[in-house]
Amino acid sequence: MKVYLDTIGCRLNQSEIEKMAAQFASAGHDIVADAAEADLVVVNTCAVTREAAADSRQLMRRAARAGHARVVATGCWATLDPEAAAALPAVMQVVKNEDKDNLVASLLEMDQDCLEIDERKRLPGQHARTRAFIKVQDGCNNACTFCITRVARGRGRSRLLEDVLRDIDQALAGEAREVVLTGVHLGSWGQDFENRLHLSHLIEAILTRTDVPRLRLSSLEPWDLDRSFFELWSDPRLCPHLHLPLQSGSAAILKRMARKTTPEAYANLLEEAHRLIPDLAVTTDLIVGFPGEGESEFAESREFVRRMVFAAGHVFHFSPRPGTPAAHFSGQVAPAISKQRSAEMRALFADLSKNYRQTFINRELQVLWETAQKQPDGSWLLEGLTGNYLRVKVSADSNLWNQISRVRVTQLSGEGLAGFIVSE
Repeated sequence: MKVYLDTIGCRLNQSEIEKMAAQFASAGHDIVADAAEADLVVVNTCAVTREAAADSRQLMRRAARAGHARVVATGCWATLDPEAAAALPAVMQVVKNEDKDNLVASLLEMDQDCLEIDERKRLPGQHARTRAFIKVQDGCNNACTFCITRVARGRGRSRLLEDVLRDIDQALAGEAREVVLTGVHLGSWGQDFENRLHLSHLIEAILTRTDVPRLRLSSLEPWDLDRSFFELWSDPRLCPHLHLPLQSGSAAILKRMARKTTPEAYANLLEEAHRLIPDLAVTTDLIVGFPGEGESEFAESREFVRRMVFAAGHVFHFSPRPGTPAAHFSGQVAPAISKQRSAEMRALFADLSKNYRQTFINRELQVLWETAQKQPDGSWLLEGLTGNYLRVKVSADSNLWNQISRVRVTQLSGEGLAGFIVSE
């Protein structure tokens, strides 16, 4: 059977389809790069915003139009609205998040233990990654008033350390050069164990017990971290990049969001992180137009962002999600105002990103090449990521895809950097 896997949304969704692909392959099925070639399509949906939910439906309709494949819907949107998912063309089954880990075994009518994975191969096509995304945790016990993901994913639960290490070994056997740890509330890993552990224990075990060349962490809530956590970066394999969602720089709005931090606490955390981790890139998420955000709250948020040393940021306008408290809050902000505030924040983050990237001109950085395109003159245009998540382009004499090279940066290039290879 030919299987096509598609996803939208977070890195956790990417991690899940990578694991599904490995399970299908271990059972003797072929993973294809196009829904038109497939007998079966699995779509891992997202519901974090209205736009993500709409895009999820579009992916499923596109898969149905592409050929004669049966479609299986899973993920957050399918979990929250299973009837709507089941009504879409060609959908044969809806698998809710709570049953997702057994999706492949159930579809193939096999015992889960029979799906033995020797190595985690890369997905073909648009979802191919040189980095391996490893799910270490799912669900969330926080109560952020805007978030529908905690409803779709359920309570927080951690994967056992030995299971995570096994997944990483399989990824390395598949020649992954970088491992990315993912979860809904990654920083809570280990807190639900009888003998409670911290994420730092997992990181230490990975660095000690595997040969991972580069280890990267996905999004972390700032209240889960302290000074001792940043000391882990004494190991150079740990990528100097932290994604710490801020959501708002206004104390009043953070309180309405039920975020467990304040602008002052967040600023102090960043100062400590920058002090202990050289060349650290801190990226963040920000919501504008949250209910109750007037001109003064927006100005406070904008000025706070301006003072922080951010390398980049994602800006979202508030998207009321049914089933969340914030959808019913008073003080809803007009869409036109949210759109204008979003444009202002995006421009500010563009300036902050440019300032950060300029500090690396005439310096050397290690780059993992994610794409390689042969040019008419026979050279190769390579594009990849540094440890601190800067995108770099160079011209090279050979295809170095999935290899790490030392690059001297010479200039800014679009939203990234350009330079030349010093060594491979």
